Amino acid sequence: MKSNQPWFVVLILAVVFGVGGDWPRFRGGDSNSIALDAKPPTELSEGNVAWKKELPGRGPSSPIVVDGKVLVTCSDGVKQDRIYVVCFDVDSGDELWRRQLWATGRTASHPTSANAAPTPASDGEAIYAFYSSNDLACIELDGTLRWYRGLAFDYPKAGNDIGMASSPVIVGDVVVVQIENQGDSFATGINCKTGKTIWRLDREPVANWSSPVPLTAVGSDAPSGVLLQSPSGLTAVDAATGSVLWTHESGCDGTSSSVSRPGRIYFPSSDGITALDTTKREPETIWNARRLRPGAASTIVDGNQVYAVNRSGVLTCASAVDGQQLWQQRLKGSFWGTPAIAAGHMYLVSQEGDLQIVKLSKDAAEVVSEFSLKEKIQGSIAIADNAIFIRSDAHLWKLAH
Repeated sequence: MKSNQPWFVVLILAVVFGVGGDWPRFRGGDSNSIALDAKPPTELSEGNVAWKKELPGRGPSSPIVVDGKVLVTCSDGVKQDRIYVVCFDVDSGDELWRRQLWATGRTASHPTSANAAPTPASDGEAIYAFYSSNDLACIELDGTLRWYRGLAFDYPKAGNDIGMASSPVIVGDVVVVQIENQGDSFATGINCKTGKTIWRLDREPVANWSSPVPLTAVGSDAPSGVLLQSPSGLTAVDAATGSVLWTHESGCDGTSSSVSRPGRIYFPSSDGITALDTTKREPETIWNARRLRPGAASTIVDGNQVYAVNRSGVLTCASAVDGQQLWQQRLKGSFWGTPAIAAGHMYLVSQEGDLQIVKLSKDAAEVVSEFSLKEKIQGSIAIADNAIFIRSDAHLWKLAH
């Protein structure tokens, strides 16, 4: 472990909630897949399908919900070089606009993935849509294209033949993307207004699909840093300048992403979940739980409980204080997308399209409802407007009371 700053630096992961119950990026406004005030249905049937809309292309990316709009990215064509952002009205499901662009970088991906793998992010004024081809588009909420960056023009060796999937985050007026692969591997901060590169940080040339996470300094009301996770460890970066604040060397997972609570970072690795204390000059390990082994789905921390679901469908709950296992629950199917929590229930959708609702408690879990969407699902669940939003390669659903 080492620190590149001579002064005392204490950072915690941001807990910045979406305004008005929005779900503005991957894993929601708090980057922890929790919808604090939402009350979606806890029992599902065909009558809960508020609307179902066709999509113009594929994508494991998740929907986001911003200012009464549901936005989703797609890719299409033999080479997946037609890329889209599609906007729907949250109430009616009517398509408000779609923006089609052409990919400039490498579009090859694993057959189970697609160019539209990263989830877009929004600052409430625009949408920042990122693609496996390393194309980044800034589109205003009315569909106007503000700027477009083909990052492969600047870094032509950036790319992974089985696809990229890291989702962008917005910190202040900077959108941060993490492009880690066997070629040109880097993270970069780009000005939200102009699309100009502010900083670029070289990264280890190893394939990585985890997403960056905003960081907030203690005593601050807004995030000012970003946490980068890679197979070799964690790096805290000043989002405005790209300066490295600290590093924590440890084997990290290359797919699921980190999460935290004030003074804590919980990161996934081959040894399960590790909790870090970030109130010290340099982060220190608090505990490691080997039985907490998330698959592709990211961990969720809710109060004093940590939740992880593996690809085989085993949901594990442990204490956030010491990592001790509290219970396990076998679910139906295998899982790729990250679940979401609202009103004491966890909402999970399997790759086979089975949506399951689990009532949570400290001592046990109970599956209270199941509903099949009858399509393959890879994207993560979004919860906003007291409703559940899920996408497949073909459709976008809203399920509500």
